[in-house]
Amino acid sequence: MTATDHFISEFTRLGRESAAAGPAWLRLAREAAVERFRELGFPTLDDEEWKYTNVAPIARTPFRIGNGFAVRGLTVEELQRVTFGEMDCTHLVFLNGRFAPELSRLRPVPDGVRIMSLAAALVEEPDRLEPHLSRHAQFEDHAFVALNTAFIQDGAFVYLPRRKVLEEPIHLIFVSAPNGSPRVSHPRNLIVAEAGSQAAVVESYVSLGEAAYFTNAVTEVVAGDGAVVDHCKLQRESEQAYHVATLQAHLSRSAHFASHSVSLGGALVRNDVNIVLDAEGVDCVLNGLYLAQGSQHIDNHTFIDHARPHGSSREFYKGVLSGRSHGVFNGKIRVRKDAQKTDAKQTNKNLLLSEEALVDTKPQLEIFADDVRCTHGATIGQLDEDALFYLRSRGLAREDARSLLIHAFASDLISRIPVVPVRTGLECLLMTRLPVGIEHREGI
Repeated sequence: MTATDHFISEFTRLGRESAAAGPAWLRLAREAAVERFRELGFPTLDDEEWKYTNVAPIARTPFRIGNGFAVRGLTVEELQRVTFGEMDCTHLVFLNGRFAPELSRLRPVPDGVRIMSLAAALVEEPDRLEPHLSRHAQFEDHAFVALNTAFIQDGAFVYLPRRKVLEEPIHLIFVSAPNGSPRVSHPRNLIVAEAGSQAAVVESYVSLGEAAYFTNAVTEVVAGDGAVVDHCKLQRESEQAYHVATLQAHLSRSAHFASHSVSLGGALVRNDVNIVLDAEGVDCVLNGLYLAQGSQHIDNHTFIDHARPHGSSREFYKGVLSGRSHGVFNGKIRVRKDAQKTDAKQTNKNLLLSEEALVDTKPQLEIFADDVRCTHGATIGQLDEDALFYLRSRGLAREDARSLLIHAFASDLISRIPVVPVRTGLECLLMTRLPVGIEHREGI
């Protein structure tokens, strides 16, 4: 049995049961997705978009569909230990991919706003989902999106009517708690912000225990005219886990979208962020930070599609790598023929803390318009010896000076996160996380 056959048999075993339920349009999407996955198979190193990331460990592991079984002793207080404490907001908790109402909290929201599990929305409000679910994250050329679509069962649904503003963030917490056998979950999230609305959504991926498992997540964001959406993704899974995720955003006239991605855990991680600026006056910001140690592999692929005139995008990703870790950044900005007056900037900076750490970076511009302002660049380096000398001349020990410089490099990205509890929690986490990297002294 091939790796693809295993997941096809899982669909036959469990997927068809769920495919038989739900609206007809979703059943058709599931069936089409599993057939497309059968045709594509898992990507290999021969695929240009995957040339630096080998997914063979995922393909050869017989993962089984997870379920929302209860974890003995798991409480809201225990969750605070693996997140950032009590955020004063609505939070939806998903355990092994399934909604856990006993661990969740729904606070009052403005009239018309919907914050609920996707499974419940498919039963209660399928007509609201149909125009958007699986309409933007296309699976024709992406095996993992096809796999997620075939197994759509649960996740989060957030809907904001016109001109509704949420003062508090929404926290979506995805907890993996393996029970001895390799498990896979396919969270599917849909965020729809109608014209003039505003919200901040935080996705946290955490684990209980260090067992190997596979998270394959897809989030679709639809921002209407003038909508403002801040999206934060925090990936802190087990360092034995595999994490593949796609964020797909479709932006309308004068919308503003910001993505803040922080990757800390995982043995093999792949983040795809795809943004379509599909009207005039759209503003997009992508910020990312990845910290890798040991033998971790973290791959960030971004694609910003400027499809209409007068759009702007700012992209800034940073990586800190130690041990034998491997980081990948592949960022593409496309400016279509009619997207005149586009203003786009892309930057990737990487800090290597050992001789064995490795980064492959590939910033790209594809410009088909002639009246644009676009720049891109990437750097890979070690700590600045002049800066180290300056700090040591002011009385700091060498290791203290190194720690200070590494923290300053990483905290630049953290300071851009608009959700205060998340920003504060990450700042505290950096104080304990970063010194691990500077134990590898052979490189500097």
